Amino acid sequence: MEPDGTDRLFVYGLLLQGEREHGLLEGAQLLGEARTAPEHTLVDLDFYPVLLIGGNVAVVGELYSVSRELRFKLDVHHQCPALFRRVGVNLADGTRAETYVMDDDKVRGKRRLRGGSWRGRFEPRKSSVPPGPMTEYARKRFS
Repeated sequence: MEPDGTDRLFVYGLLLQGEREHGLLEGAQLLGEARTAPEHTLVDLDFYPVLLIGGNVAVVGELYSVSRELRFKLDVHHQCPALFRRVGVNLADGTRAETYVMDDDKVRGKRRLRGGSWRGRFEPRKSSVPPGPMTEYARKRFS
């Protein structure tokens, strides 16, 4: 239960610690790392991520306690409700928090981040195809 006048906010992209917009959370209390329930889709728009309602990904992020005044400032920054919407989401620990989402029709054709992590977007993808004979040859030859 949060103190009166504050709300729990789940952040997953540029508001994370170390990211370029984290300063917007000045005055907010970090409650810890968090993960959503696997009910979402995370989309890479090149310059920032977007959370979509629906899907099967558990999105990695951080949980903050923010004042209603700060939440209003973040709404303005996120152009809420014109570009983003602020909605409640289920977290993996069974609690709920608010976060910013975008409608699917605004991000058609953009890359989905199956790992659920904005910071992990550059990690190499694991192939489900077993290595072929040339891969085995190259590993032996050049190791």
